[in-house]
Amino acid sequence: MASQPAKRTTGNSALGQDPHRVRDGREKVLEVAIGKEVRAFRKQQNMTVNELAEATGLSVGMMSKIENGNTSPSLTTLQALANALSVPLTSFFRGFEENRFAVLTKAGEGVETQRMGTRAGHQYNLLGHIGSNASGVIVEPYLITLTEESDVFPTFQHDGIETIYMLEGEVDYRHGNTVYPLKPGDTLFFDADAPHGPEILVKLPARYLSIISYPQGG
Repeated sequence: MASQPAKRTTGNSALGQDPHRVRDGREKVLEVAIGKEVRAFRKQQNMTVNELAEATGLSVGMMSKIENGNTSPSLTTLQALANALSVPLTSFFRGFEENRFAVLTKAGEGVETQRMGTRAGHQYNLLGHIGSNASGVIVEPYLITLTEESDVFPTFQHDGIETIYMLEGEVDYRHGNTVYPLKPGDTLFFDADAPHGPEILVKLPARYLSIISYPQGG
């Protein structure tokens, strides 16, 4: 099957976030954490923004600012929200007080794991894992090493988005109805719900990073 190169992004494509941006001290961190908790409690009780605004005596515009972390609510306002939502006032600070984690995996220490369709000579090392976290996203980074041909190539299909970065060797990688030739330095970024996996091991050994991300609870 003829392969097609992945579409290039242009230099004019706007990114949703600046990867080099740093926060000025505690800039809006607390406000954002409070806003997320207020919204979560409101939704748990099947209340609309209008209903919560009416119950607290706040305007709908102010409620929107609070939930989006665009204003710093006073203690009086927080107490009114706590009363309307029937939760302790301190529960609004839960997200702000959560620990933030980092995972260091030294060279050669990735946990070897099995994935559906794994064959002899196909090694999967999980490089780190953080479970429930404030971002709402789970990310699983794997180092995949292919050293032997296989009679049946594994194909995968799962929720989320996957990124493959080729480190060594050459692989023809299938995604849906298209096969992409991957060489060192190539990146393939795709919707993981379509059947995907290495179709032809062109040059062995082959190694690539596979980074899978999906929503918590997905």
